[in-house]
Amino acid sequence: MEKAIVKDIFFLQQLSERASREDLYLAQDLQDTLQANRENCIGLAANMIGVRKRVIIFLYGLVPVVMFNPVLLSKSGPYQTEEGCLSLVGSRPTQRYQEITVDYLDKNWQQQTMTLKGLPAQICQHELDHLEGIII
Repeated sequence: MEKAIVKDIFFLQQLSERASREDLYLAQDLQDTLQANRENCIGLAANMIGVRKRVIIFLYGLVPVVMFNPVLLSKSGPYQTEEGCLSLVGSRPTQRYQEITVDYLDKNWQQQTMTLKGLPAQICQHELDHLEGIII
């Protein structure tokens, strides 16, 4: 179900809690909300739709990837960039990494590891920051 985008900075700055199997519904809510905002959005974290759980979604090309309890395992190739966010007005400078490796649970609650490069890596890092209460 499509959800409203949270713009409350105090809420967004709170640490997200570990997701459980009971949170699997978030995959569909995030996908529906991402689709509804497709002109301005390529990734979301659960706290952006009002749920402080460690769940993110981002586009890997045209394919939406949902990660439950993602953990950043490695990062390399730091660079400076500028990003926007549906929860904020305007864009801000930030540091990202060209390549990252993330461990997570998929929608079937199976352990996965994914290495991302370029824009998908940048989007994933932005959403991982949201889980930690870090806002660009």
